[in-house]
Amino acid sequence: MSLITLLLTNAAISAAAFLALWLVGLKLKDVSFIDAWWGPSMALLAWTTLAQVGVTPHGALLTGLVTLWAARLGGYLLWRWRKHGADRRYVSMMAHAQSVRGWNFAVASLLLVFSLQYLLAFAVALPVQLGQGGAAPLGALAATGTALALAGIAFEAVGDWQLVRFKADPANAGKVLDTGLWRYTRHPNYFGDACVWWGLYLVAAETGVGAWALPGPVLITFLLTRWSGVPTVEGRMRRKRPDYEAYVARTSGFVPWFPKA
Repeated sequence: MSLITLLLTNAAISAAAFLALWLVGLKLKDVSFIDAWWGPSMALLAWTTLAQVGVTPHGALLTGLVTLWAARLGGYLLWRWRKHGADRRYVSMMAHAQSVRGWNFAVASLLLVFSLQYLLAFAVALPVQLGQGGAAPLGALAATGTALALAGIAFEAVGDWQLVRFKADPANAGKVLDTGLWRYTRHPNYFGDACVWWGLYLVAAETGVGAWALPGPVLITFLLTRWSGVPTVEGRMRRKRPDYEAYVARTSGFVPWFPKA
């Protein structure tokens, strides 16, 4: 099977899944649940690749790691959507598209949410697609990547857990979480996410062809630090939390480090 055929098959299967979920969104009149599919959509690409090329040491490792990451993140985001309802970001996006651009909900959700996430997820997931070829044994690079990915999953999970506990306490209303992992980075969940994908890339790169998947971790790092991650959260926090500026002044923005005095 050629690499082009593999990627086109994966793209078609992923597109079908996103279109099915778009129809669900039309019925619900809410697209917020799509965040919960972000991780599983990339695990799906790993599994469809595995089904096409067969089981290889690197393929099995990549598929296992991305499935673990996706199950944790997808489950958490699904729980958050069920608990808190529609995400205000998506509500605002849909309202703007309908009032300013004149698009109906179906067109706006397809173009601005489902199609965009489909393309981004496919690109980010390049390591788990391109890194499954060959039957070479796992080496030092794969071991390093595995350790980085597992550390990222743990870091992200602990950060999310600490944030959930903090928000659940009514005494913390209006306050800024600055303990635990949040003492050393303002975005432990995003940092952990980046570690996962750089780790997966290292595993993939050991196969040779997988080294061409570099746009994947570069893209997710850009998304987290410059586009939909850090800027979105920090803009909202600066507007709603009076103590956030002081937190920013003493706490590392992304890579964990000791806080300033």
